[in-house]
Amino acid sequence: MSWLIIMAFALPIFFGLIFVMTKFIKYMQEEQNIEIESFRDSLIDDQNPVGLSGDDLEKLKQQQAEAQKHLREVISKIPIEEKDGRLRPAFDKMKKTQDEASEKTAGNGKDSENK
Repeated sequence: MSWLIIMAFALPIFFGLIFVMTKFIKYMQEEQNIEIESFRDSLIDDQNPVGLSGDDLEKLKQQQAEAQKHLREVISKIPIEEKDGRLRPAFDKMKKTQDEASEKTAGNGKDSENK
């Protein structure tokens, strides 16, 4: 029986606070020109998990596409060989190409000093 009395006092207070809160939110929206997003809009989007604006999202997608393209180019330049049925990087070929490149740059440096 006592919980009915508590409920009788609590419900009007609760609904009164809800009423005051909605009035305050409407006032703040009008005063500061605020637009409150709906909860549905704030859910995570598969295409935009961070919640970026349209322009920022397009820039990020373009940067990621360029990075993927660059990564494919770099990976395609790595020499690989098959050993024991597995594809592995050919470290000896990479070492040779690195040494050749360093010799060319060192050679160019010496040639430019002599001229």
